[in-house]
Amino acid sequence: MRWLFKREQNPSTGPLTMAEVVARLNELTKGEAIMVTDVGQHQMVVCRYARLNHSRSNITSGGLGTMGFALPAGIGAALAINNRPVVAIIGDGGIQMTIQEMGTLMQTRAPLKIIILNNAFLGMVRQWQELFHEKRYSFVDISSPDYVALSAAYQIPGQKVSTREDLVQALTAMLKTEGPYLLDIVVAKEDNIFPMVPQGKGVSEIVLTKDDMK
Repeated sequence: MRWLFKREQNPSTGPLTMAEVVARLNELTKGEAIMVTDVGQHQMVVCRYARLNHSRSNITSGGLGTMGFALPAGIGAALAINNRPVVAIIGDGGIQMTIQEMGTLMQTRAPLKIIILNNAFLGMVRQWQELFHEKRYSFVDISSPDYVALSAAYQIPGQKVSTREDLVQALTAMLKTEGPYLLDIVVAKEDNIFPMVPQGKGVSEIVLTKDDMK
């Protein structure tokens, strides 16, 4: 498993991956961050790749599937915790469920750092449609607003990242900024999250890579 995790977190070519964003965040926060996740592929990525030095540092709705959870939950965590960075990691689907809470963030100035892992899909549903339904995609494409412009309208600084070369600089700027900050990070559109256990299968039938689906 270690070889798989290392490969996923350290690609050298192609578009940005969700795993490498979490990996670079791990390095910059040295495991001291509180990570609040929404629902989707990014939730699985954080559960698998986040390195956390303390218990109760991964705040998630778990199996409840509450899309939109991360932004309001992240605001609450950022208001409650003042000695560690609080980072909400959200998909481009989940952020639009409760995006009006940017108004709360504007008023409270809670030091919440928001990372949108933007793949222009409802990623988890798309992954299942690809792997088990022969890419018959149905209602998983997402058209998103300009999140940086929207963040600016709420008087919250932000930046869009689409290249590997800009990732660390952008994450560093986010973490050094006092108050809230938003990063819209463009990641691979069809990046699948492994390992996974297909529905109806046992743990012994775990799928480690896409090649195992053949």
